[in-house]
Amino acid sequence: MALGPWGRRPDKEEGAAAAGARAGATAEERRFPCAQCGANLRYTPGETWMSCSYCGHEQAIPGASAERVASALAPMDLRATLAAPPPPAAMEETRVLSCTNCGAQVEFEPAVHAAECPFCATPVVTDTGTHRHIKPQGVLPFRLTDAEARAAFAKWLKGLWFAPNGLARYARGDNRFTGIYVPYWSFDADTRSSYRGERGVYYYTGSGKKRRRQIRWSPASGRVARRFDDLLVMAAQSLPRRYVRALEPWSLTDLRPYDARFLSGFRAEGYTVPLPDGWAIGRARMDEVIRGDVARAIGGDVQRIHGIDTTTSGERFKHLLLPVWVAAYRYRGRSYRFVVNAQTGQVRGERPWSWIKIGLAVLLAGLAIAGFAVLSEMQ
Repeated sequence: MALGPWGRRPDKEEGAAAAGARAGATAEERRFPCAQCGANLRYTPGETWMSCSYCGHEQAIPGASAERVASALAPMDLRATLAAPPPPAAMEETRVLSCTNCGAQVEFEPAVHAAECPFCATPVVTDTGTHRHIKPQGVLPFRLTDAEARAAFAKWLKGLWFAPNGLARYARGDNRFTGIYVPYWSFDADTRSSYRGERGVYYYTGSGKKRRRQIRWSPASGRVARRFDDLLVMAAQSLPRRYVRALEPWSLTDLRPYDARFLSGFRAEGYTVPLPDGWAIGRARMDEVIRGDVARAIGGDVQRIHGIDTTTSGERFKHLLLPVWVAAYRYRGRSYRFVVNAQTGQVRGERPWSWIKIGLAVLLAGLAIAGFAVLSEMQ
């Protein structure tokens, strides 16, 4: 039995309720027919309209009032949500295909039953299934087009040493990137921390060649406080977290209330990191920042931190969808993933190495060293 959205197994009563909800509702279909030809409209990155690739018709996405924006993007109470499931209005069901390799759960069109995973290029063949989860509150629309993402990737690729020639051909070819909205948890919290440690101050003894640096330690203790706003945690495991962290920062001032029209023509990944696990990751990131605050508060030249006791209050969260362009390249039976921040153009990814190029470089370096040695002897 799969874990529920809050990281625990549903009991029999909850299971029956969920089954009833699935029987009475189908996963949302994000289809927006063109008013002129009936083809599906697609959101145009960087704009506020959808366009038809067949007849060129454009249809505006209505803007939201300030009141609706404030209401839609208002964070939810974290403790209350962890204690009991959210109301039905805060939930939705979407149809997903699950990758057995990287674990991604990606939404596909209703007619699709087999596809290639956009995250790791693994063939995905699975039964139709639905994913019931907390509904996204906000979406950060795509700003970069596919062509702009490819250009950013090609520029990043030029800086790679010893990359296989096939990777360069992949970047120059017609391989398209896949536009995906990736799920994130956004956390707010007030923190207060008491700390114990030691402050180290440099001093010197002796003189000349016998001059030595010493450290004079003294006890230090105190309190620090910090307000965290919109601390982001990726709510999926399909991409290495270190690469996702490197895509930051995101400008959340461009967030829009969740509107399926922004997703038209793109895919959306369902979250696979439950809210409690996401909060645990978020708290660990908060602890990193607080530790830096404590080190600065202790002062001196060096610090020893013996203990930090942190309490949190006002914990709130949002479920957001952030845009990335993803490509997966297969080299010698292994998948290598590349991801582009579709708002800023930041690129991160795994890279294969060409051992032939590395071997040639080592050989040339050895010949150069040998040649230099021969010239030195001749002189």
